[in-house]
Amino acid sequence: MIICSVHQVGKMYGGNSIFENISFEIHEKDRVGLVGRNGSGKTTLFRLLAGEEVPDSGQIHWKKGSEVGYLAQIPAFPSQSTTKDVLETAFLDLLQIQEKMKKLEVKMGKEPSGESLQKLIDDYGNLQDHFTLKGGYEIEANIEKMVNGLNIHDLLDKEFNQLSGGEKTKVGLALILLKEPDFLLLDEPTNHLDLMALEWLGSYLHEYSGTVVVISHDRYFLDEVVTGILDLEDGEIECYPTNFSGFVKEKEERLLREFHAYEEQQKKIKKMKEAIKRLREWANRANPPNEGLHKRARNMERALERLEKLNRPKLNRKKMDLEMDSSDRSGKDVLMLTDVSKSFGEQQLFEHVHMHVIYQERAAIVGENGTGKSTLIKLILGQLHADEGKVRIGSNVKIGYLSQNIFSDIKDETVIEAFRNEVRVTEGEARHILARFLFYGYMVFRKVSQLSGGERMRLRLAQLMYQDINLLILDEPTNHLDIESREVLEEALENYNGTILAVSHDRYFLNKLFEKIFWIESKEVHCFEGNYNWSKEKMAFKKSRAEHITVEIKKEPPALEKPVEQKNTKYEYLEKELETVEQKISELDRRLAEIQELEHLQLLYEEKEELERQWEELYEQLDL
Repeated sequence: MIICSVHQVGKMYGGNSIFENISFEIHEKDRVGLVGRNGSGKTTLFRLLAGEEVPDSGQIHWKKGSEVGYLAQIPAFPSQSTTKDVLETAFLDLLQIQEKMKKLEVKMGKEPSGESLQKLIDDYGNLQDHFTLKGGYEIEANIEKMVNGLNIHDLLDKEFNQLSGGEKTKVGLALILLKEPDFLLLDEPTNHLDLMALEWLGSYLHEYSGTVVVISHDRYFLDEVVTGILDLEDGEIECYPTNFSGFVKEKEERLLREFHAYEEQQKKIKKMKEAIKRLREWANRANPPNEGLHKRARNMERALERLEKLNRPKLNRKKMDLEMDSSDRSGKDVLMLTDVSKSFGEQQLFEHVHMHVIYQERAAIVGENGTGKSTLIKLILGQLHADEGKVRIGSNVKIGYLSQNIFSDIKDETVIEAFRNEVRVTEGEARHILARFLFYGYMVFRKVSQLSGGERMRLRLAQLMYQDINLLILDEPTNHLDIESREVLEEALENYNGTILAVSHDRYFLNKLFEKIFWIESKEVHCFEGNYNWSKEKMAFKKSRAEHITVEIKKEPPALEKPVEQKNTKYEYLEKELETVEQKISELDRRLAEIQELEHLQLLYEEKEELERQWEELYEQLDL
């Protein structure tokens, strides 16, 4: 059944058309992703769907009685309200019923037996039935589920009005999800979420009972959640009944078909024009001029005018022209952290951290929010000092840093001024460079404070590209970038010949570029030689082994304490052996991909089979 129908809708701002005559339908329980470049009008369309703005033309029809949930801006709450109070407002009706029930309980305790007592009991029973039916007794459990999933335990007792913008957004997302509207509109819900919360949200939306429309630039998230894509481009919308990966393939095929049809029509038009020209020439050569040939030429001309001309599809749109070159190479050891610990007051973030990044490595730091990822970056940059241990930067290392809070302290500078403050070039050269980052014409004179998050990111990338650096430190570099810009950034970083250290929650970005992961968990930093998916499996394995060992220790009686310690030591030894064998297998896989000689390949395959056999034996011992 159709829950929302958009028919011939148009919207303009300041004389500029955002889109016009767009039409589509959304059915109940659909999972739809709305995609398009930054500035294409996705958020404007959301505001129209939510009823916060009115279309200039066309109509939007809703299924009668549908409740729409949209987090446009953070709603205001009374001062002193905690995050817990805010989340409880999702159940306002049920809490009012609960309050009435409490008052009736007091009255029933005072009322003597009789008809009036029976009426109170009947009223109480009716309220209790309604309270139970609507899930009143699951309020705490539902809040707890949301708090655990989005990892906002630390915010529950804090005053809501004192939270940061990102924290308020997360609480607002939790509030919308707790209300469970029939139609859920989510605009970039993955911003400000860590990897674990992001994966939880994907699973939650996959099972959501209502209809979901989501704007996101997270490609893995879209693949997990959506079954349909609305592509908003050049003021037009196209529907694709598939996930994001399927959409990319189908869109490419559609564009090629359209381009082929356009070329065929152009050939047809050219032939018709040539035929018209020849007919007129022949008609004029005849003596007297041949009226029949003139008539045929006019008829063909009218047919050409009636022909519906196809627009030329845009196969290659303007993208950032991003090429990043490092300066003189650094030494082999780029950065080393040895036995580093850091606390803030009584809160210890991590201890005994060892990190080693060598020249041209691509390393990433991952972990839940609040575990200390940004603190690690600040220690490396020298903005903070370790409580214990050493942080050492290698020889000839020149650092370029891309922060999450780009240009947050700049108010009056224009784009070109901010660029030239970092890169010493003439105004003409600066304008030429900025055009490569999609800042054209008058846009270079816009105030930096007026730029969107994506535009600020592009400006900072432009600065970094023209600085003398060989170590890039990136803190959430894909935030605010649309999918095309993310792809350009990924391609540039792939070809960068320096060293990269990044903090990111973008799983696609992590899997594509990074071969070493530093995973912060339980105040420790674990190092994995592999991409994010590989590291996630290894981390889950480590945690399950740790839980298994803990259970074994609890099972043993006090008298058998020493054997438990021995067993624990045995597990640790086996885990280290397993890790060593896994690293050797990974190295062999890498070598197998490079070598072409058959004899050498056979030897390496035999060596790999032997290592895999050793791994299985060790794993069996671990399970005993």
